[in-house]
Amino acid sequence: MTSLGNGLRSGQVADAAGVNLQTLRYYERRGLLAEPARSPGGHRLYPAEAVTVLRVIKAAQRLGFTLDEISDLLDAGQHHHGQKPDEGLQTRARDKLVDVEAKIADLTVIAASLRTALDAGCDDLIVCAHSPSCPLPFADLAPEAPTGTHLKLADEPEPRRDCC
Repeated sequence: MTSLGNGLRSGQVADAAGVNLQTLRYYERRGLLAEPARSPGGHRLYPAEAVTVLRVIKAAQRLGFTLDEISDLLDAGQHHHGQKPDEGLQTRARDKLVDVEAKIADLTVIAASLRTALDAGCDDLIVCAHSPSCPLPFADLAPEAPTGTHLKLADEPEPRRDCC
């Protein structure tokens, strides 16, 4: 990687960090990346540490942090003195882990429901939702029709016997 004068040009930083130029500029506009110096010709010249900052941002995104959360983390990292104990990476990582574990639990339930629906042979969500044996979690959300009031339409399929 060659540098020009006292910094790296946009393309060099983007390539080294594995992002595209639009991402680099977007992060700069969002304040995640400090505005770079300019060459006499007007080219952006980033310090070498900009590559590290971009890699940290992308890694934090993969861990589930939003750009707003990443911005807060970057700010907190730059202002260690006088920092409250609840503003650091440890606390935020703990909170994010709780969120991720809750999402995993939700996805586990969703996966189990979908497996049950597949095993039951459900083919029609509306027909299945009206069946008391519907394995899908939204079945109890369907409005109950009074007994004997369901009018079968000529083109309405018969529910599958093994599901609904």
